[in-house]
Amino acid sequence: MQQRNSGNQRPSGTDGSDFSYRMVVDNRYTKVAKGKSTLSKVLVIQAVVVLLGVFDILFTLLNNKPLETLAAVSSSITFISMIIGELGRKTSRVSFLKLYMAASSIGIIGLFTSVIQSNIQLEKDKFDILKIAFVSIGLFLQIFSLTKTSSLIGNMSPPKRAS
Repeated sequence: MQQRNSGNQRPSGTDGSDFSYRMVVDNRYTKVAKGKSTLSKVLVIQAVVVLLGVFDILFTLLNNKPLETLAAVSSSITFISMIIGELGRKTSRVSFLKLYMAASSIGIIGLFTSVIQSNIQLEKDKFDILKIAFVSIGLFLQIFSLTKTSSLIGNMSPPKRAS
């Protein structure tokens, strides 16, 4: 058989009637590939948002203000959950992805709670506005991440056989 030529030429040895015998990739495998790609992008954006939250915690410490322990612990949980999510995405482990979903949800809820509990005075401190913005973006990303990850898990699981 000859090598395929570039362009629209058909390789020699076939008349095009072998189309029905060609392998076709199952639709759920393409959905898994797209889901992994999307989850990778979401994890990068979440990492940037959490990193900006860590900078806020560092600025709080540099200004000799008391540390918000709930915000620090929640940021740590969210960061660790993103590492678990990346491992689950790369190795296609459903258990890691489920752990990522649970841990990142706990982390974001903790961050949201810390913002609600803090005495935010919007007129005096412009960093408080940024903190609210970052937590709001993080909450939106978490909802988007949960939908994409649950869709990815559903496509990774083998299809149910009819009895």
